[in-house]
Amino acid sequence: MNIAITDGVELMPPAFAEGLNNWSSGNGTPGSDTYQGAANAAFVAADADFGGCLELQKNTSVQKLRNMTRTMLTPGCYLQITAKVKAVSGALPTVRIAAWAGQSGGGHLGGVVETGPGTSLSTYGEVVEVSAIVGTGSRNGVDMPWGRAARFAHVGLDLIGANGGVVRIEDIEVRDVTGVFLRDMISLVDVTDYGAVGDGSTDNTAAFEAADAAAAGRRVLVPAGEFFLASTVSMNHEVRFEGTVRMPTNRMLLLTRNFDFPSYAAAFGDEELGFKKAFQALLNNADHESLDLCGRKVTLRGSVDMQAAVPNKTSYATRRVIRNGQLEAAANAAWDTDTITAQATYSTSDSRKLTNVANIANIPVGALVEGSGVGREIYVRAKNVGARELTLTAPLYDAVGTQQFTFRDFKYMLDFSGFSALSKFGMTEVDIQCAGRCSGIRLAPAGTVFSLDHCFISRPLNRGLTSIGSGCQGILVDNCQFLSDEEPLNVSARQSIALNVNANDAKLRNNRATKFRHFALLGGQNQTVTGNHFFQGDTVADGSRTAGLILTSTNCASTVSDNYIDNCFFEWTNERDARPDFSSGFSFSALSITDNVFLSGDVARWFSYIVVKPYGSGHFLNGMTVSGNKFRSINGSIDRAERVDTSFADLDFSRSKSIFYEGNTYHNVSAAVANPLRIEHVQGSTAKTWTVDTDDALPFRGQARGVDSVIAIGPVEVSGGADRHAMPHTKLRVGSRRDQVQLVWPDAVRGTVQVTVRVDK
Repeated sequence: MNIAITDGVELMPPAFAEGLNNWSSGNGTPGSDTYQGAANAAFVAADADFGGCLELQKNTSVQKLRNMTRTMLTPGCYLQITAKVKAVSGALPTVRIAAWAGQSGGGHLGGVVETGPGTSLSTYGEVVEVSAIVGTGSRNGVDMPWGRAARFAHVGLDLIGANGGVVRIEDIEVRDVTGVFLRDMISLVDVTDYGAVGDGSTDNTAAFEAADAAAAGRRVLVPAGEFFLASTVSMNHEVRFEGTVRMPTNRMLLLTRNFDFPSYAAAFGDEELGFKKAFQALLNNADHESLDLCGRKVTLRGSVDMQAAVPNKTSYATRRVIRNGQLEAAANAAWDTDTITAQATYSTSDSRKLTNVANIANIPVGALVEGSGVGREIYVRAKNVGARELTLTAPLYDAVGTQQFTFRDFKYMLDFSGFSALSKFGMTEVDIQCAGRCSGIRLAPAGTVFSLDHCFISRPLNRGLTSIGSGCQGILVDNCQFLSDEEPLNVSARQSIALNVNANDAKLRNNRATKFRHFALLGGQNQTVTGNHFFQGDTVADGSRTAGLILTSTNCASTVSDNYIDNCFFEWTNERDARPDFSSGFSFSALSITDNVFLSGDVARWFSYIVVKPYGSGHFLNGMTVSGNKFRSINGSIDRAERVDTSFADLDFSRSKSIFYEGNTYHNVSAAVANPLRIEHVQGSTAKTWTVDTDDALPFRGQARGVDSVIAIGPVEVSGGADRHAMPHTKLRVGSRRDQVQLVWPDAVRGTVQVTVRVDK
């Protein structure tokens, strides 16, 4: 590149033959003295070496020679000033290129270097060439870097040293040497050409912004070095990083044209920091809805506090997505779980609070709460240190009074709990590699529609995805895999949980989970669990199993359909009820379990696939559909597919309502239950009262509360063989377990009937 050619810029100063009034003995600025008529200067028309030249006698300590016309400077261009000099007589001086730096408006630009290196003349008549390069950028080889504020120069040279010597100077040359520095002028704009200095301390904010403004569709180059940015910088052109940038945590680098993780990793020279700064930009940049990891692996040295990475945001509610990459936990002690024990008081009058909490300052928000009477997956949602109060995600079922509680703060690779609320945030096609060192994701205390799609959460130490509040409202978990770190362990030794939900409207669809203690614990209502495969078996003969899916709301209004529930069971509890005894409401109601595959192998006979576990007395079933399911036990039979866990209380079967339990298939399950239940009863001897036994085939071994029909199969006859056509009346809830009905005939008769018995009304 040569701007004299491309832009028509006149670089060469006038020849001495054009008049010494063009050359100043001062700075070359308007009004300064010239050499026209000066006693110590003359034009020599025919020097043997130079032809026309200037003969100059040094009579001041610094004998200046400056061109009176301006040589214009352009950011990104570099000019080389060259002069040939020879000593003629007298003292031998030192010669150096020099120039006066001018800025916009014509004033002097102070604080910059305005001279090149000096060369001492040692022999009379010897031609010596001196040169120096001037430009706006600080590059290797640039003698006079003047920065972006420089606009023009008055070029020339200085004679220094002893006075009295006479020298002759050939016409001074200025030429464009930009091509020496710029590797590709068409595609790259270098930030150093606009005054950036990669020394790690100079604030380069203005230089970066100027380079971006001048790029005009080209790429911006950040060359080798560390460039400090004190303020937020938005780059609207693609940036190529050979060097790195450094900036305060609360300042942002917004790369709008190449907004992706590799660019930020290159910009900051560190994967973890680059990921944090990219996430910071994602929540502050309206030009992009997603952060693409571009298939890269990001190694995290510790839990990433996602809110701390974006200190100007405490909540966020615009759709944003992290996609397409892998996060890996590095091996170090930063992942170790913190465990705190503290005494606290619980009262049902404020059922989500612990009060008078000792050591509260050391208990972190997001810690798991454990203690007597505490249900599963109860977390600290908020704390008030001054009031010594902790707010919990849900009530406790039996913890009234004062006791010691244990608080376990798991470390999560991505921790969103610092946000007060986070909505419409998602991750897709991200592999979260916990490596058995840490947990996966902790959600914000509040927010809606967090989504996880086509992601892997692999080998979490404690938890895969944790909600510590209502940040799971409307959560979408689709097509994901949760891979346990505890596969080699027997069921009884496992403690990790794939995910939990506290709020309403969760959608868990088409996921796969392997050998956790539990796949999912769901509080709230209106949950949809469909198309998932979760399995939790081991190789222990007649072994125990844990719940794969747990619902903790009685009136849950939820659907569990088309899942493969493998060597685990579905559990329905009210363990988050501060007053677990039934007093009012709908009790266990509004649940649909349809078209699932239930499979188990090598389990104890008492194992069941559907378990209802009331934590207080008086509860009953009030709207439950179980249909189209396939129940199969291999390597041994089980007694029932469904049961009530009476560890705390039984159900009140005298109040069962609206139970539809039909169309299921049973293999190696002794009790093939149904409701309504069709029974063929054969009465071999005549009797007025026939007792019809349901043979444990009513759901959950419930009571016989109704008879839909009694149909005679063949004749009903008296002892002599004569037919009787009268109908019997029925007695319900007969027997010690009230699971029988009696048919009472007008006469003693015998025969065969089909009776349809109901467990509900």
